[in-house]
Amino acid sequence: MSAVAPPTTSTGTPGVDTEKRRAIRRAIGAGSIGNFVEQFDYGLYGYMAPVLAPAFFPESDPTVAVLSTYAIIAIACLFRPLGGTLVGRWGDRVGRKKTLLWTIAFMGVTTALIGALPTYHQIGILAPLLLLLLRVVQGMVSGGEYVGAVAFIVEWAEPNRRGYYASYASNSCFVGILAGAGTAALTSWVFEGPALDSWGWRIPFLLALPLSAVGIWLRRHISESPEFVRATDGGKEVVTSPIREALRTQWRPILVLCGVSVMLAILSYSWVTFYPEYLTGTLGLPRWMALTSNAISVAVLIPLLPLAGILSDRIGRKPMLVVGAVACIVLVPLAFRVGEGGTFGTAVASQLIYIIPEFFLTGIVTVCTAELFATRTRFSASAIAYNSSFSIFMGITPFVATLLVSSFDTIYAVWVYLAAAAVMALVVVSAFMTETYRSHLGADKFAK
Repeated sequence: MSAVAPPTTSTGTPGVDTEKRRAIRRAIGAGSIGNFVEQFDYGLYGYMAPVLAPAFFPESDPTVAVLSTYAIIAIACLFRPLGGTLVGRWGDRVGRKKTLLWTIAFMGVTTALIGALPTYHQIGILAPLLLLLLRVVQGMVSGGEYVGAVAFIVEWAEPNRRGYYASYASNSCFVGILAGAGTAALTSWVFEGPALDSWGWRIPFLLALPLSAVGIWLRRHISESPEFVRATDGGKEVVTSPIREALRTQWRPILVLCGVSVMLAILSYSWVTFYPEYLTGTLGLPRWMALTSNAISVAVLIPLLPLAGILSDRIGRKPMLVVGAVACIVLVPLAFRVGEGGTFGTAVASQLIYIIPEFFLTGIVTVCTAELFATRTRFSASAIAYNSSFSIFMGITPFVATLLVSSFDTIYAVWVYLAAAAVMALVVVSAFMTETYRSHLGADKFAK
């Protein structure tokens, strides 16, 4: 299929045939499975860190061992911009489908290899070095996976439903985090004590192989995106230097996406990684209550994101981003105040407030990751923008948030950190962003 079919409305008016709709659903599944595998690994690694720490680091100081295990994630995130740029260049030159086949294969193999690594007691310092190497490879590959999957889904989508379809890419990330956390909890319950510490922790990492095999199968059985085929004449007229071309012609939308992505990264990873630890370590909530309250809020957000996508398809991306930024400034301190009650109920209530700005931002930033850029350099440009902002702040935000609370003895220092990013995003969106929700995907939205 060489062209995007004519648009249709959500009420089912003619324009997109049944076969095209089936193809779009397959594209959503093929694109989303990689995000699921990536975040499954992230959630699994994060929740299994206390078990991984004595396996890969000396046990003389358990706190240092756990911090070192978390530090490996942050270091790997620093490589995402480089990896994303290289993968993005490939995606613009050989196509979305071939690139995404390789990224999911690499992610599955490297995650499974973590489950096969020898421990510190077996090979000494080589154990954490090999763990770091695998996480760095994962970071580089996943730097291109997410933006490529979003581009693939949006390029397949009906023009007036791109926000709705892109919301499933966002949802796959949250579902992956929940699945990783749930798998870690189940593993810890089934394999208790010495069995968990010696070999039980390996099993969930090995599950990445069958998951990635499913993803490879899905991606092999879907065609290249119609938009990429149209814009490149079936792959014959690709940009030879897409990174250089993106930096030359797309620098303005790159800066715009950076501006809004920093805000979302701080908002999201203050919530899913830092806040449960704050509830436990500072407010004294039992760990299972903190994690359960977090899981409840994630589960509530998942069915809401498609509604946010539908709303943005009707009113536009800019109004959603503006409301989301204002909600960061106004509602996040309220959420922190409610959470100070120190009970399971207040922990749940605080995070239900917290997901209001997530509702307005998460899926919208996702669809903008594709819509802001012209097709021929979309993969490269979005990889540069998204990874030089979101990925870096995703990795450092839990550390920065912990440091701020420790230094100022109040969680409201984290709100100031977020509010500064939200104000920057408000300025960027209001002054420099061009509305994209009814734009043609192949056009330069910022052309004079």
